[in-house]
Amino acid sequence: MNNSAQQSLDNVTSDREIPVVRKLRKVLLATGIGHFVEWFDFGLYGTLAAIIGVQFFQAESPAVALLSSFAVFGAGFIMRPLGGLYFGSLGDRIGRQKVLATVILLTSGATFVMGLLPTFSQIGIAATVLLVVTRLIQGFAAGGESSGATTFLAEYAPTARRGYFTCWIDNFGFMAFVAGSGLVFLLTATLGEATMSDWGWRIPFLIAGPLGLVGLYLRKHLEDTPEFLEMVKSGKTEASPLRTAVTTAWGALLFCVGFVVIKAVGHWTLQTFMPSYLSTELHYSKLDSYAITTVGLFSIAVMVPFMGYLSDKFGRKPLMLAGCAGFILFTYPAMMVMARGDMLSAILAMLLLGAFIAAFDGACSAAMAELFPTSIRYGGMAIAYNVAVAFFGGITPWFSAYLITSTGNPFSPAYYVMGAALITFLTVLRAKETAGQPLRR
Repeated sequence: MNNSAQQSLDNVTSDREIPVVRKLRKVLLATGIGHFVEWFDFGLYGTLAAIIGVQFFQAESPAVALLSSFAVFGAGFIMRPLGGLYFGSLGDRIGRQKVLATVILLTSGATFVMGLLPTFSQIGIAATVLLVVTRLIQGFAAGGESSGATTFLAEYAPTARRGYFTCWIDNFGFMAFVAGSGLVFLLTATLGEATMSDWGWRIPFLIAGPLGLVGLYLRKHLEDTPEFLEMVKSGKTEASPLRTAVTTAWGALLFCVGFVVIKAVGHWTLQTFMPSYLSTELHYSKLDSYAITTVGLFSIAVMVPFMGYLSDKFGRKPLMLAGCAGFILFTYPAMMVMARGDMLSAILAMLLLGAFIAAFDGACSAAMAELFPTSIRYGGMAIAYNVAVAFFGGITPWFSAYLITSTGNPFSPAYYVMGAALITFLTVLRAKETAGQPLRR
């Protein structure tokens, strides 16, 4: 064992004298704030997709520009499985903490650069190319974030409260989108839509720089998880964790992919597609669209911890099944309600859909972590999570916009959400209940 690993083990031993609640609070805060910064950066692109489409693409209509913008958004997701393979393997070999610190540095740097990019009107197609490159770097880094942060919290959390503690990852993620959407709303209200479209859109991206440094500082001062350090002490680390995951844990990988289908589609429908959908298709003003989305995402963030608590009390499966069933039954009616044209109806519809994703997220993070043993947990989750997100989540905004354009039905994206929910519903039905059980070693 190397000196740094032994030192970390000694630190953990001494830390056992620190009250458990205080220790968990520190871990949750540092991990969560880092996750907040990561997804604040990553989500800005989706919130500002309509403006980015106009600034970086030459298109004959706003709808075509939006499709182009969403296509680049999806391109970032192509890199997520590659990032998951790289960072997941690294996290299982050298530790969760070091990898999570690297990930936040890459994402924040790419986001900051995006705020400095020249537009299509300034340098032509080169602007589009630079935008794609920054999105690819963001996507590569994001491949190591969610699975790593979930693994980190799951391996610190008490068995009886694992659902509650791990669901805070989703809470911080949604709060990041609330902050991003809220910031865009405030800037639009202050500067006006014309100024926001001209140069104001750069401000949120530039804020990513200092935020990234805050997240990096917090993550660098965390110790690695007791589960990982115990594995190092026992000499049970895997030399090739990805190979082990692929050859010995096919069942866990497939279940994890199935879990993530509606998680990915539901998240990116509400977080990324909805602001543009409300303004472009349902003709709300951009200001109203941002307000509706911000309220909806905030409600999800508030509900998720309560759902995590319920998943510890009643099990992961009931919460996940309820979330899927809600999307299957109510997505289409909710979109019809949004089309009535008044803000109250749109907010109520967003709150309804938000309740379903909150119920699912409250249980899903813990359920995914509980599928894998410690030696391949980070890598196994990273592979499955990012493959599902890339194939189902990454195309959600583009495919939803395409469905509307090709069918002429403004509610057609509901069918994609309902199909994703059905896939996950059937997967959860076949899964074993894992709540209240020790993590696999």
